[in-house]
Amino acid sequence: MNDGVNGVALAVFIFFFLAVTVMGFLAARWRRAADGQSLDEWGLGGRSFGTWVTWFLLGGDLYTAYTFVAVPAAIYAAGAAGFFAVPYTILVYPLIFTFLPRLWSVSHKHGYVTTSDFVRGRFGSKGLSLAVAITGILATMPYIALQLVGIQAVLDVMGVGGGENTNWFVKDLPLLIAFGVLAAYTYSSGLRAPAMIAFVKDTLIYIVIAVAIIYIPIKLGGFDEIFKAANDKYTAAGAGGTVPAEAGQWTYATLALGSALALFMYPHSITATLSSRSREVIRRNTTILPLYSLMLGLLALLGFMAIAAGVQVDNAQLAIPQLFENMFPDWFAGVAFAAIGIGALVPAAIMSIAAANLFTRNIYKDFIKPDATPAQETKVSKLVSLLVKVGALAFVLTMDKTVAINFQLLGGIWILQTFPALVGGLFTRWFHRWALLAGWAVGMLYGTLAAYGVASPTQKHFGGSSKEIPGIGEIGYIGLTAFVLNVLVTVVLTFALRAFNAPDGIDETSPEDYTADAGDKGVQVELPPATAGSTH
Repeated sequence: MNDGVNGVALAVFIFFFLAVTVMGFLAARWRRAADGQSLDEWGLGGRSFGTWVTWFLLGGDLYTAYTFVAVPAAIYAAGAAGFFAVPYTILVYPLIFTFLPRLWSVSHKHGYVTTSDFVRGRFGSKGLSLAVAITGILATMPYIALQLVGIQAVLDVMGVGGGENTNWFVKDLPLLIAFGVLAAYTYSSGLRAPAMIAFVKDTLIYIVIAVAIIYIPIKLGGFDEIFKAANDKYTAAGAGGTVPAEAGQWTYATLALGSALALFMYPHSITATLSSRSREVIRRNTTILPLYSLMLGLLALLGFMAIAAGVQVDNAQLAIPQLFENMFPDWFAGVAFAAIGIGALVPAAIMSIAAANLFTRNIYKDFIKPDATPAQETKVSKLVSLLVKVGALAFVLTMDKTVAINFQLLGGIWILQTFPALVGGLFTRWFHRWALLAGWAVGMLYGTLAAYGVASPTQKHFGGSSKEIPGIGEIGYIGLTAFVLNVLVTVVLTFALRAFNAPDGIDETSPEDYTADAGDKGVQVELPPATAGSTH
């Protein structure tokens, strides 16, 4: 690692950072509606984005700076098990093809802004809606923090901020500046800012990956040498070579499946989805989003390249930025660092908007000020988006980065427990609202306690996301085990509650709402009082 500041790389990084900052503020004028004081406009971009804008927005949302840094870092540190991220992004697209168009249609018809809006309307339960909202906010906070960790990793490698003994304010000043800019243009432009910046972010990432996958292997003697070096390291460490060891295959499979089920439960994924202008845009996007999985597979190979290049870092999260620093000319290293930095700004903005919308619609409006006007909702959401980013920044500046990573893993366990209410509710009304709430509580409790009991070499608690699966004896993903318990409790209690004729909530949706398109808008409302329900 360089002792001083890489001036050329820093200059290129600043150039791109300033460019996207200007774009972020100009985005407020992009497709601006006559009345921008509504969550539809500020928080969902007017629900006006077409196929390509949505594709870039979803890509910028799902493939973050943390993905760019952490996926190859996991492979660099732990071996081929880190490749679980590639199959799970392949698994997820057929899954979302079945339910995202239905969610878009019913949300478009009823003016739903969040998943909790839908759950409240579908099951007539504010309690269940609140549980989904709180889970979404809790799961999103550490995810935002990790985007800031990605920026910090790049700044560290460029030598910005001084060493570990530097005054904390001087050391963290660049991160504070980046945070301030992010907060300002998100407040001003809402979802339009990350939608516009996503074009730059994804273009840079594709360029960097294309160059890296050709240029670095040439410098290292080809892929034969790269795979040999990686295999030698893993074999010596007892990690099973470039194929996951037999003992870790259950962990690999359950982590891939559980992550696939959880990915589109995150509020920011749904926010990007609901910003689309038609149901067909969503269907088309589920067919072209796998292009990002191709990029992710190539990106993961950077972990092997870092090993072959002899990169030595104490923190694996620095491995890929350091690889770029070592292998690329300074100017192109700056382009790569800009791709990672901008790759943090886009999802961080969307995540803060999504968390703010959950608070505004499903806590503030439902429980604090039911008669809030659209303008008041928008104002509260803007302020909460700032508070969410401040909380994430405090998390990064005051806690060990390993803690942040493990809390993000815990967030994945939590958000998966909203799957039965959200996805189940899109296809059936059979589940009872009280059973769903009980299943959610059991899944949350088991997942949290199980994760608390996992130790690592650096942590006594929350040291990982895998543990022995009860009744099977294999090590598997805690989130998937908690999800199975959640579903079992939900099904059993639903049978019991229906047998005793427990009062059910009123469903304000109808069967045709789930296939409606933009031309079938009907009368849009903002979480109206429940009307005559259906039992489909």
